[in-house]
Amino acid sequence: MFKKRILAMLLVFIIALSFSICTASALGEDEITAPSAVLIEPSTKKILFEKNSHDVRACASITKVMTLILVFEAIESGKLDYTDLITTSAHAASMGGSDIWLEEGEQMTVDHMIKAVVVASANDAAVALAEAICGTEEEFVNKMNEKAKALGMNDTVFKNCNGLDEEGHLTSSYDVALMSAELITHEKIFDYSSIWMDTLRGGETQIVNTNKLLKSYSGITGLKTGTTSQAGSCMSATAERDGMSLVAVVLGCDTGTNRFSDCAKLLDYGFANFMVKELTLSGGALTPVKVKSGMKPLVGVTCDISQQALLPKSGNAEIESKIDIAEVLEAPVTAGAKVGKVSFVYDGSTVDEFDITTTENVEKITFKSVFAFLMCKLFSF
Repeated sequence: MFKKRILAMLLVFIIALSFSICTASALGEDEITAPSAVLIEPSTKKILFEKNSHDVRACASITKVMTLILVFEAIESGKLDYTDLITTSAHAASMGGSDIWLEEGEQMTVDHMIKAVVVASANDAAVALAEAICGTEEEFVNKMNEKAKALGMNDTVFKNCNGLDEEGHLTSSYDVALMSAELITHEKIFDYSSIWMDTLRGGETQIVNTNKLLKSYSGITGLKTGTTSQAGSCMSATAERDGMSLVAVVLGCDTGTNRFSDCAKLLDYGFANFMVKELTLSGGALTPVKVKSGMKPLVGVTCDISQQALLPKSGNAEIESKIDIAEVLEAPVTAGAKVGKVSFVYDGSTVDEFDITTTENVEKITFKSVFAFLMCKLFSF
């Protein structure tokens, strides 16, 4: 009887433990206080969690993520340089909300302007940068909207470059995640988003990062916070662990504390449940393919596999590569022609596919082509 009781208690304990393990990996919508949220892996854009991710809302200073994309593009194209001096216009100096109190006519380098935007969320510096690139904020905003369309941000309309409340200035948490993923492709952003405290104006102005997760979350790399009366407390948080990057976005939180805790929960969920692995061909390089009636008996083939796979940590299987390719090709063969595909399978599901293409032209055998070949050989001696 005693042994049966012990066994029964042990069984209950095992069931309870397994239940807790299963539920620990799950994340319910009710655990996220934000009315709109999303978690993505930025290289694949795959959604790992979402809650009303396409609800259209104000996003406050997270708007500056798009502003920064265009700033870094301008620098990389040579239109701006980090050492360039920007002269503050009356319009830029008139911005309210968070700023660094730029005065009309005051000059500051592009580097320091970016630092002010990223660390202190400076509205005046954002406008000054926009004017330096396009002449006017209005023209810069047009480019913001063009870039949004190019990125597939279908829920977004920008009305200004800094995120101050304005009628019709709207986006969604999904769109914010898309533009955040784009911004972090410019790795220079991390030089700024990782700053906790710094100074401007030769030490006269101290700035402190609005991203409090820099002090509390392991692996945090950025990115941007925002708060206005219409938008509530918002955040796009980026982090990296074990070679995997994540982007967590929350819009409309009641408090700043909730936005930080929500983003931490989203990131924790992603890191606990997913991983990235490099995709590689089993057995190495692809072998050439036979060519029928061609001037060459074989043609080289290649497959550009340049991505990682996002996988659940719960699976125990290895990634398998499967090659589906034609055994023989009929001449003529054109370089770059698709002749097959490589599929990567994990736990019975295809996680990605890549085209196999030819690397060269192979002419069809004709009297003219054979004669030209023989003449070439004859005169090469």
